[in-house]
Amino acid sequence: MNVLLVEDSTRLRDSLGRGLSGAGFTVDAVANGVLACQHLDTYEYELIVLDLGLPGVDGMGVLRHLQGRQVRPRVLVLSARDQVSDRVEALNRGADDYMVKPFAFDEILARLHALSRRSKDAQSLQLTLGSLALDPVARTIHVHGEPLALTPREFSLLELLLRHRGRAFSKSQILDRLSGTESSASDRSVEVLVFGLRKKLEQSGVKDLVQNRRGFGYLIANA
Repeated sequence: MNVLLVEDSTRLRDSLGRGLSGAGFTVDAVANGVLACQHLDTYEYELIVLDLGLPGVDGMGVLRHLQGRQVRPRVLVLSARDQVSDRVEALNRGADDYMVKPFAFDEILARLHALSRRSKDAQSLQLTLGSLALDPVARTIHVHGEPLALTPREFSLLELLLRHRGRAFSKSQILDRLSGTESSASDRSVEVLVFGLRKKLEQSGVKDLVQNRRGFGYLIANA
């Protein structure tokens, strides 16, 4: 699942980002509320891990930015503020859960998985294209009803391109979005990743799905 991590502490942001990426999440990490709002207006996320004490636009401002949206990510507030009034205000403004720092990483994972299961209509999260159906919650892919086995990075790449159909991602953008699992990742590793994904899709009967637009990058075209 796509997670937006909003945390102004570089050390905590980096360690949480690595941990969540290693657990199978696709993570975008930003250091302030302004960037968080820009990302939320540009990309789709299922989950947000949100600090409250942010420079510029604070965490409450980010929650206000989300208000009124028909489809919105689920928000886990992660803050040093431990007063009941802070928790009540965050929850009233749309947060789905609240954790106080310091924390145990395993508990964050458990709470994020619980939030991902809390959707009233999990089927609406499925990404479908023709005979292909990708479930980001269960992390499964089916083609003509038959399961398709992909590596975690292949799955994340396919999910990224399906979510943003018609948008081309350069190799560097793909590396940024899928970072955290391979410190030695390179442009060549993206080529190998795309080749393996295409081969598995073609073997399952889905041909020419992932396209390469020279000078722009890889994409799944709109119908």
